[in-house]
Amino acid sequence: MTVVATVGTTHPLAFAGLAFAVLALAHEGVRPVCVVAGVSAQDALHVRARVAIDPAVIGAQFDALRDAPVDAFHVGALLSADAVLAVVAALADFPGVPVVVDPVLAATGGDALGDDATRLALRDALFPLATLVTPNLAEAGALLGRTIGDVEAMRAAANELVGCGAQAVLVKGGHLIGDAIDVLADGRRTRDFVSPRIDADVRGTGDLLATSIAASLARGANVFEAIEHARRRVHEALACGVPFAGTRVTSFGYG
Repeated sequence: MTVVATVGTTHPLAFAGLAFAVLALAHEGVRPVCVVAGVSAQDALHVRARVAIDPAVIGAQFDALRDAPVDAFHVGALLSADAVLAVVAALADFPGVPVVVDPVLAATGGDALGDDATRLALRDALFPLATLVTPNLAEAGALLGRTIGDVEAMRAAANELVGCGAQAVLVKGGHLIGDAIDVLADGRRTRDFVSPRIDADVRGTGDLLATSIAASLARGANVFEAIEHARRRVHEALACGVPFAGTRVTSFGYG
């Protein structure tokens, strides 16, 4: 049995967050386990409330995973610097296990999920433990303090974020005009992943990409293979979105 642990914040409607990650991982055919690091109240437009889980409780949940042979971690939205540091401390007890970090800093509607201290903790403490970090344009810009608006800026950002300690960084260019392009840097080379754009807006595609990568790494794929697989899954999700609770979502898990 292949086991992937997803760490992050709840979303009541499962557009994203832990419930979505569990659905996505199960759809990948791996066994999902989870650590609740935050709780949010979100609808299609706004974050109504959010709270980070106590660091000791985060650590205790990781301790409970010791009976499960975790093959990879997916880390999503974390709501405080203390929560980030609790995850960092816990991951140190799982050496050699791949870690995919999706540094979610805001909800789709733009409401912030973490403050500046959270952002700095992600970059300076969590990224050095990451096999792969998967920021979108806005997240990469926030982490580096500048706007990322074209492919050349994406390449520069990916390389600079690798310098923060991650083994590799994939900057997602989903909001650029033209073909869908993501840029990977691993400290040795930079690689572009390009595919035709599907004109569709489906929630949760960033979470889907990161969880699919984690599942592939857990099964023994390398980073390049995992990204190619995950991008195919996102492409399928965009083509097959369904209406749900005032937005469009991936079709799996919804009938």
